[in-house]
Amino acid sequence: MVTAHNRRVGAVRPSHLMFTSGVGALVDLPNFSALIRGLDDWDYRNIPEYQPIIEPRLLAAVRRLYDRGVTELRPAPWAETDGDDRTGQGARIGVPTVPFPNWLRCTACNELDLIASGIFAFENPWPNQPHLARFFHGDCSRKRSGRRPLAVAARFVLACTAGHLDDFPYRLFVHRGGQCDQASHPRLRMDDRGGNIGANVEIRCVNCDARRNIREAMGRRGAENLPRCRGRHPHLSTFADGGCPQESRLLVVGASNQWFAQTLSVLSVPRTGASELAAKIEQNWEFFRKIENVMFLEFARSAPIPLMRQVEKWSNDEVWAAIERHRAAIEAAAAPGGDADDERAYPDLRTPEWEIFSAATLPEPTDDFTLRRDPAGVPPALAGCYADVVQAERLREVRALTGFTRLDAPDPDDPDLVIRAPLARGSATWVPASEVRGEGIFLRVPEQLLGPWAARVAGSVEMREHRDAYSRFRLNRYSDRIPGDFDPMHGWPGQRFLALHTLSHLLIRTIALECGYSSASLSERIYAGTDDDPRGGILIYTAVPDAEGTLGGLVSLAEPDQLLRLTRRALADAQHCSSDPLCAERLPTAPADFLHGAACHVCLFVSETTCERGNRFLDRRFIVPLGDTAQHRALALFGELP
Repeated sequence: MVTAHNRRVGAVRPSHLMFTSGVGALVDLPNFSALIRGLDDWDYRNIPEYQPIIEPRLLAAVRRLYDRGVTELRPAPWAETDGDDRTGQGARIGVPTVPFPNWLRCTACNELDLIASGIFAFENPWPNQPHLARFFHGDCSRKRSGRRPLAVAARFVLACTAGHLDDFPYRLFVHRGGQCDQASHPRLRMDDRGGNIGANVEIRCVNCDARRNIREAMGRRGAENLPRCRGRHPHLSTFADGGCPQESRLLVVGASNQWFAQTLSVLSVPRTGASELAAKIEQNWEFFRKIENVMFLEFARSAPIPLMRQVEKWSNDEVWAAIERHRAAIEAAAAPGGDADDERAYPDLRTPEWEIFSAATLPEPTDDFTLRRDPAGVPPALAGCYADVVQAERLREVRALTGFTRLDAPDPDDPDLVIRAPLARGSATWVPASEVRGEGIFLRVPEQLLGPWAARVAGSVEMREHRDAYSRFRLNRYSDRIPGDFDPMHGWPGQRFLALHTLSHLLIRTIALECGYSSASLSERIYAGTDDDPRGGILIYTAVPDAEGTLGGLVSLAEPDQLLRLTRRALADAQHCSSDPLCAERLPTAPADFLHGAACHVCLFVSETTCERGNRFLDRRFIVPLGDTAQHRALALFGELP
């Protein structure tokens, strides 16, 4: 990352730009905090080897959900540079940032002022140690032994649910909306008094001795004591025309709700029934779409074009036929009534993946996607648990950032429930993306087991409590935002999802102890389908960024003997939790609106980057019996352990 001071100030991984530190997010550096600037300021001119990420299926989804003008998925601007380079060339390569908030506090004398006031200076003279960059108060009255005291970010900002972010108005706040009667630019001090009941921070005007505690800006009182939102997007350096109708809310720098990513991700899978040639045409469509006829294709073969080597084993006629088929499919999807006609429809990104994993004949292996089935099939002891086991020796996942929200986390099934903040000042032609290569295990639960179970528990008291809790959850959070008729059950994932999701978490926690990857390095994809299109699949895969190839430790656990031991251990552990009986008896009964039952951090919860639904829709009682009665066994997907 680089600041406007033209020097590197820190580093983040590409995955952080998707989930925790993307455009518009505050990044806590060791000595100050920085804000990731908008796409208009990202600079790729100093990166001659820059190449966009090719993933047509994800690009089509981004164009539908975000902006029709998007033509590229770009990785973060990065290049190999010499840390000792004093020309400044390397220092200008990176994701641009700006210090934020603009108010700093001296750690010695508690002086509080803006960066632009000039009383704080910036130093970053260590090219190989960018994390040591800092602001300091050179004229501090309390500095000792010539040491210039550190100036840190004043830790309060304002935000609203429309995605705006602003500096806290300290001068107006301490003078209760007025001006200081002693000075036009009064000096302020921030005194943090500590305490165990909320914040206890006093703001004092040195000139007129006006004082006010920051607690008056918190909670319900804060709505009365804070100004209306000004509609500021500091990452874009813009203000909304006419301000913003939303109320400002006080946030502490580093709060987890200051930024939520809105992302899309897909696995690079060939289309159902597509050959290896069709997959290569799809992956490199931005190049092949420019080929207008067979003669042009023949000319491209004679030129030194690296992409043409990928199709060298097919004739010109075969390649041209594949290009024509792919072009026709795209035109059909874009036509009225086609798949791309509904602009507001959330793209279906899982069906192509499910069809590939559950196909009787696996696709031909490629560098991005290689599947394998054990010739022996599913171990006999697990025939009642799994209908199919597929080892994904090579996987490629591509993720794209389409926007972000503040204060309210987006709903992955209903993106219109929250207000998405923009990534650029105008229409974007590209969005940030990252790719991950890894391995995985796909497990398909037999429909003759999952279907009857779903019908059996649909009318149970326990499942009714989960449905009612979901209704209360949506009513409490979204009922005031949805115009017209409010459907509290919209997006309910269904009982099939609860069972598959819980089983996935049990396996992930057990796998983390076996394969060498931490649970935070694993991800899940649940293929539950609907009553009209029933599915029953789980994909557990590695999600470690910046890694080419795989370690093989995860795939090896799908071998018959290993999988039998793994499944038995996961299901046996599910029967007990050190928080029982509290955990085993938990149900989201009224007025509670949490979305889990017999689940907690001890037995089922995993890291947020691992779970696709934020540790919601989990309940052990739907997988294994949590008691000895017939009712307990009837609720469990696996009444008897393998």
